[in-house]
Amino acid sequence: MHIPDGFLDTKTWVTAAAASAATISYTVKKVSKEFDEKDPPLMGVLAAFIFAAQMLNFPVAGGTSGHFVGAALAAILLGPWKSMLVMLSVVGVQALLFGDGGITSLGANVLNMAIIAPFIAYWIYEILKRFNIYVGTFAAGLISTVVAATACSIELASSGTIPFVISAPLMTGWHLLIGIGEGLITAATVSYLVKVRPDLVRGQASLDWRSLLVFGGVSVFFALFLSPLASTFPDGLERVAHDLGFIKKETNLFKALIPDYAMPGLRSEGLATGLAGFIGVLVTILIGYGIATIAKRRSSGRIN
Repeated sequence: MHIPDGFLDTKTWVTAAAASAATISYTVKKVSKEFDEKDPPLMGVLAAFIFAAQMLNFPVAGGTSGHFVGAALAAILLGPWKSMLVMLSVVGVQALLFGDGGITSLGANVLNMAIIAPFIAYWIYEILKRFNIYVGTFAAGLISTVVAATACSIELASSGTIPFVISAPLMTGWHLLIGIGEGLITAATVSYLVKVRPDLVRGQASLDWRSLLVFGGVSVFFALFLSPLASTFPDGLERVAHDLGFIKKETNLFKALIPDYAMPGLRSEGLATGLAGFIGVLVTILIGYGIATIAKRRSSGRIN
């Protein structure tokens, strides 16, 4: 669902960027009011985990793939506001370091995946968890993915790229399938955490170094060893862009440091992808931790 440069016109990406900037600014203020000392390390390792998990594209149908978004998982563990900052870290690193999503469309990608998706996921989960936590978790992952895809369709239509009535059925159809995978992965992860670390799910976690190393180790394992095995099929948006013929609008306005997760100078594609993922995990931890620390400083300043 990462929109590349060229798919959105100026008015749309500027509007999306302004909306995202305003929302993130408000989010930092909200987080600073409810800040806890456990937040920076937890937000850092969760951002890294989601980044690594997003690299594991899985086939859905018809030569199309999807990937875990992670917005629902972040929202369930951290609430709506902190999860937005975690997803901001992930989407930002993907765009700036790996060219996964465009620079002009970064605001739209943040809006869809880092604002709309976790916000929708949180409220779906809050409504349904009183009936069954796992139904709520699955529904949060599924519905948030479909809603974010619908928002993407609106942005494409606003740009004149493709009419909404044409793109929306395809985008929602593919992301309904992807959302099922999102829901299942989120539910499985929460089910595991309920057994081993129920405090995480209740939002009362205090991560010690052992827990941090476990989260970080799993993220590194995903990035180093599993990401080279990910599906190479186009994702939902890319598939729709090919099918409807607007893929030719894609441009590359910015040369990423590690474009397409391929380390320069390495002949082995698997090794290059794994090493790029490892670097991405480390950078995402630092960015996630850093954003949380900014909120901490705002909190300290407000108290003082």
